Amino acid sequence: MTDSRAGLERALESLSGFAEPVASLEQYQTPADIAAHIVHLAWVNGDIEGHQVVDLGCGTGLLGLGAALRAPAWVLGIDIDPEVLLTARRNADHLAVESRLAWCHGDVASLPIDGPEETTVLMNPPFGAQQGHTHADRPFLAAASSLAAVSYSVHNAGSRAFVESYAADSGGTVTEGHEATLDLPHQFEFHDERRRQISAEVFRIEWR
Repeated sequence: MTDSRAGLERALESLSGFAEPVASLEQYQTPADIAAHIVHLAWVNGDIEGHQVVDLGCGTGLLGLGAALRAPAWVLGIDIDPEVLLTARRNADHLAVESRLAWCHGDVASLPIDGPEETTVLMNPPFGAQQGHTHADRPFLAAASSLAAVSYSVHNAGSRAFVESYAADSGGTVTEGHEATLDLPHQFEFHDERRRQISAEVFRIEWR
């Protein structure tokens, strides 16, 4: 177990990222500091230990792996891209937590699982930055509302009104909101900056 936020961030910084990121899926690695913040916050709130943790759109697995490092929990990572799940498995092996994780190839729009009562969702859904993908985070919120007792998610800055409205319409309540900055590297040919900082917000939602 990793018993500090700083230690968790250092462990997550050592993990492999996307080998060939797909722009249409907005495959950006969740920065280690943001992943560590979300996992630590969930742990402080008692939403990890003794819970099933589901990392929706897990990518290379940082949020789920962070949960497995922070406290005893059974973690399931789900992603639509089977190639990145291979990286997630290698990352789990690198951290020696593979026995507490399972990985599922699936689409959040049609989840192949049901969640027990004490399920916590951690997710960094796409922001909908690609043309034609507005509100790409909506299916992730819908999945969380059907699966989880509580969720933690990263959204584009200025999304609070939308997230609160969506949660309320689904019987949920936003209980916390935190500003965050995503430091993203140049990784697609249409990027014209070496690095770019994106303002974001992290929300905790109680669904039931």
